[in-house]
Order: sequence, then structure tokens, then C-alpha cells
Amino acid sequence: MQIIIYLLLIFLIVTAIYSVGTHNLLNAVIALSIFSANLVIIFIILQAPDVALVEAVVATGISTAFFVITLNKLEGIE
Repeated sequence: MQIIIYLLLIFLIVTAIYSVGTHNLLNAVIALSIFSANLVIIFIILQAPDVALVEAVVATGISTAFFVITLNKLEGIE
């Protein structure tokens, strides 16, 4: 079980670095969504289903939708 958690934490770090380091905003939003989904899996493994549910709804769902809507509105401003 520890190996799975360590692999998920390494993947969490990689997605965080990629989301900060990329120049494409849509790729950064997708990476942050993957980051949040990975965090949900970690919370479930650590037996915190209430925190996982809030993370899934707020970070993975609502925040990603808001970021995508904002990026669609910014496309015409360039």
C-alpha cells in the first residue's frame, strides 16, 4: 500500500510542476484537474472520504469549469 501512495505522490509532484511550467494555459488547467483527481484518489486511500468528496466537487469540477470558461472568454482578447 505504501508503494502505491508514494507513486501517487510522485505523480502529484510531476503534475504540479508541469502545470506551473507550461506556457499553454489550457494545458495548465488540464494538469490542475489531473492534480485534483489524483489528490482525490490519495484522500480515498487515506480513508478520508468526506475530504475526497469536497475535493472532487470543488477542485476537480467547479474550478476546472470556471477556468475553461474564463479561457474561452480570453481567446478573443489576444
